[in-house]
Amino acid sequence: MRGLGDLEAAIMDVLWHEAAPLNVRGVLARLKTDRVLAYTTVMTVLDNLHSKEWVTRELVGKAYYYRPMHTKAEAAANLLRKVLDDSGDPQAVLLHFTQTASEVESAMLRNALRKKRSRP
Repeated sequence: MRGLGDLEAAIMDVLWHEAAPLNVRGVLARLKTDRVLAYTTVMTVLDNLHSKEWVTRELVGKAYYYRPMHTKAEAAANLLRKVLDDSGDPQAVLLHFTQTASEVESAMLRNALRKKRSRP
């Protein structure tokens, strides 16, 4: 996911796929990477994700347990919002995006806009 480094994204994927919070060992055990990672590396990345407000943590005994602050879809939507806000021309960005959208994606957008209009 954009906005995250490769290891940060891999760790977030682990957390997004788990229903319960995980400690560092739990994340490390579930990570699928091409390299062997040290416990302290994963701990540092989780601490950075906490500082960046991607995860929350709770101290249980002597270990922190981490969970995502937002769902993967919410995090992606937040990144899209930032892209639009930072673009200087959100209308142009949206127009270019709609030109590249598939028929299925276009239908999803139309449906979402209809739902938004019908909300009180």
